Amino acid sequence: MTLSPRLAALLGLSLAFVPLAALAAPGPVQTFSTSAGPVKITPIYHAAVMIEAGGDRIYLDPAKPADISGLPPGDLVLITDIHGDHMDADDIKALSKAGTDIIAPASVQATITAAKPLANGDSTMWRKWKITAVPMYNVTHLQPNGTAFHTKGRGDGYVLSYGGKNFYFAGDTEGTPEMAALKNIDVAFIPMNLPYTMTPDEAAAAVKTFKPKIVYPYHYKGQDPAVFQKDLAGSGIEVRLLDWYANEIPKAAK
Repeated sequence: MTLSPRLAALLGLSLAFVPLAALAAPGPVQTFSTSAGPVKITPIYHAAVMIEAGGDRIYLDPAKPADISGLPPGDLVLITDIHGDHMDADDIKALSKAGTDIIAPASVQATITAAKPLANGDSTMWRKWKITAVPMYNVTHLQPNGTAFHTKGRGDGYVLSYGGKNFYFAGDTEGTPEMAALKNIDVAFIPMNLPYTMTPDEAAAAVKTFKPKIVYPYHYKGQDPAVFQKDLAGSGIEVRLLDWYANEIPKAAK
């Protein structure tokens, strides 16, 4: 059957519309220059991030209710903790392909058996990236029974080093001595939500201890990151605010 030009055009518009509607709409891409080429970091939702550099794609903490529909598979998945807003087996599978590597703390292996463990304080090389696991844990914010929401040694924050630049993803943590000891961090992603991590004021105080050049509040549901930004005014640390909660799975699809 031969289609008329008008019908073909109409069908073309229809077909073009379908994949666009199916794609997730993560936040605006943040691009950073390095000696090895640009690093592009895209917020997905809450603590979930996509990182692209040198033809490789890394996902950090993909988990529901992030809308990952239409996102391409990754070459590496990094997981920080066992909690459901950081570790989601279905999302990890959906964003993996043959040969995708997974790096995580040992606690994650019970669920994500393919994960390669990286202990607090240890480093590994993955392609052109140096990945260092930083302890993430509670100091003062505890459960009613006195147990930390995040115990030391169970989870990993990560410093990702590429082309002479250092990117720190803190994970679920308060300000710790290990965070304060960090050096030469170019870009940091810092959590602030109670009762699990920090208040915006506490997060700002923690950031002042290691002085990254640029900092993004993330993992901040229920808190006001503008308070964090105000606290760091005049510190010489650039605060960039993004909406980390716009890209949620549509309610009809949950």
